[in-house]
Amino acid sequence: MSSELESQAAFEATLIGFLYRQYTQPRPVPADTRVTDQVAIVTGSNIGIGFEACRQYLRLGISHLIMAVRSQAKGDEAAHKLRKEFPGSNVSVWTVEMESYDSIRAFVDRCAALPRIDMVILNAALMRMAYTTVPATGHELTMQVNYLSTALLAILLLPILKSKKIDGAKRPPVLSIVGSDLAYRTEMETKGPILQQFDKSEGFGELLWYGRSKLLLTFFVAKLAEFVDADDVLINMPNPGTIKGTGFFRDFPTLAGKLVAFLHFLFGRRVDVGATTYLDATVVRGKEGHGSFISDWAIKPYPLIWYGAEGKVLNERLWEETMQELNFVGASKILEDLKTRH
Repeated sequence: MSSELESQAAFEATLIGFLYRQYTQPRPVPADTRVTDQVAIVTGSNIGIGFEACRQYLRLGISHLIMAVRSQAKGDEAAHKLRKEFPGSNVSVWTVEMESYDSIRAFVDRCAALPRIDMVILNAALMRMAYTTVPATGHELTMQVNYLSTALLAILLLPILKSKKIDGAKRPPVLSIVGSDLAYRTEMETKGPILQQFDKSEGFGELLWYGRSKLLLTFFVAKLAEFVDADDVLINMPNPGTIKGTGFFRDFPTLAGKLVAFLHFLFGRRVDVGATTYLDATVVRGKEGHGSFISDWAIKPYPLIWYGAEGKVLNERLWEETMQELNFVGASKILEDLKTRH
């Protein structure tokens, strides 16, 4: 578990730590790895790392690939490319709007109807230049999509994944919730309510809000894993690192966009290399990675704040607020049921 790695947490937050991660040599998936007869779901998969992860699953012989996307048209276009590259492959495109709780619930209902699910990668995320509120929830868009909606989707999927466990399979279903390097270097106010901080436009910054959303998600994943037996569902958090060529910063102003592109040129990994971190988390890792932050093909520490007294208080408060926000689906009961049925 990552709690054993506390002594390394401070180093990971430094510039040298970042460079060390970026220049770590990729660890390839074992050559004999096959995922024939298995089913994988990847959200945010029409472009970037999600799309490349889909390609790598198909290369390993995945039986059924489900690309979960916001736009049906863009998803169909991406799926067409994959079907052309892998003739005879079974690729489905399902829509899910991460701004909408109703859309997430409808998507989960479709997942429940599948005969099996072996791997799910929650990769969908965004970064907005301007402070934007989601009308249906009143929350800021970045926090809504990257944290609250991702938390909801993860919680609703867990009992379904547990029910899809195949007797005799090499590993149980895997739920990978994508993290970020920025969680190591992001600071935030830990006193008072947590989620309410992000419903105000004061102090908003696109990178700051994105980093904080991923920091909170790291806390969430660590806590979530406590409710789930690793023999039922494996939960982990892969970090692909800084990746070039994903289009993630396409909304940045011209000058800022050019600066980001230059930095990515210097330090960024290729998309296909970044996607191997997803494959490592879902195909290679076993119980040893349950509840862990997996970066650079290795289990890494959580951000330093997670280990201290301040972080423990933040963790409990964040969990309480998250359960309260998601109480409309009975989130607490879903997780307690999972925990009591170990």
